[in-house]
Amino acid sequence: MASSSLKRWLKPEVYPLFASVGVAVGICGMQLVRNITTNPEVRVTKEHRAAGILDNHAEGEKYAEHKLRKFVRGRPPQIMPNINSKFSDPN
Repeated sequence: MASSSLKRWLKPEVYPLFASVGVAVGICGMQLVRNITTNPEVRVTKEHRAAGILDNHAEGEKYAEHKLRKFVRGRPPQIMPNINSKFSDPN
């Protein structure tokens, strides 16, 4: 039974599916770790939970303005702007 299901799923055609699902799970895991470790509103330890609501705007701003957002800001909202302009701009 196990060998037949392995033969069914371990084909070269299925490798891209495994890769894409693996990347999606990795991104979700990264976001989960990022939220648990750096989000100012998530409090894991009992001492931090007892603090209540904190008005620490600088820490919230630091969390919201992460490196990827700073990198993308000011860039065109396109995946491949050179190819898009080549096919869409009239000459």
